[in-house]
Order: sequence, then C-alpha cells, then structure tokens
Amino acid sequence: EFESAALSNGATARITNLPARATYAGALFCHASPQSDMLPFEFDDDPGDGELLAGVTERRVVFGHTHLQFRRLTQDGIELVNPGSVGMPLDGDTRAAYATIGDDGHLELHRVSYDIGAAVEALIGLDEDWARTVAGWLQSARP
Repeated sequence: EFESAALSNGATARITNLPARATYAGALFCHASPQSDMLPFEFDDDPGDGELLAGVTERRVVFGHTHLQFRRLTQDGIELVNPGSVGMPLDGDTRAAYATIGDDGHLELHRVSYDIGAAVEALIGLDEDWARTVAGWLQSARP
C-alpha cells in the first residue's frame, strides 16, 4: 500500500517545489491551464481560451487535469494539447494515453493497451472504498 510517508523528505520537497508552469522544447507545460491548476481548456473551441492563455507567448500549451486526450488550435493559432492519462483515461477508451515530442518539435498522441485486469485486481486487493471506485473508472475509462 502506498503512503506519502514512503517518500523521503527530499523527494517530497522536490515534488512540492516543482514550478506550476515550465517551458520545454518551445512548449508551455502546465496542469490545467497557464492561469489555473483547476480551470482546464475544453475539448472544443471555447470563448474562454483567451482568458486562460493571457500572457502566453508559446505557440503550444501542453496540459492535463481532465484526463481527456486531444489537440486543437485556438482561434489565435496556439496549439492546445492534452496528452490524456496513462493511468486513468476518462474518455471511454481504456488504453493508456500519452504524447511524445521529437527533437524536431513534432508532437504525436499515442494510445497503448495494457493489462487493465491486473491493475484492477491490485486496486481491489487494497480493500478500500476509493480503490474500488478507481477500479471501476479503469474498467470503463469513465468517472
């Protein structure tokens, strides 16, 4: 069973001190959006994009939070990329979702199958209510 106490104080401090935003390979990386850890970009064009992108100069923003894999261009030509989730995709597709960026900046979205049964079994074995809930999400790829 995983517990935060299993992390060393140094590892906990490094995780806690990670920046909310980082730039790599010309892309801005953030959790939900550059302006918020909780307000994500939508799958479809959204009039709120401009507000969430205020001050952004990068042409690509990579984010997560929703566990829904997609990429789209905003009206201003900024590429929004949500690589999805390796451990808990929530778009109805149970395969792990992720993205790669090549040395040339080319970004690709990927999906790969894995042994969901083993993951569900391990969760159920924890005999915790939250684990049964997460196991159900894994099996359906829906919350």
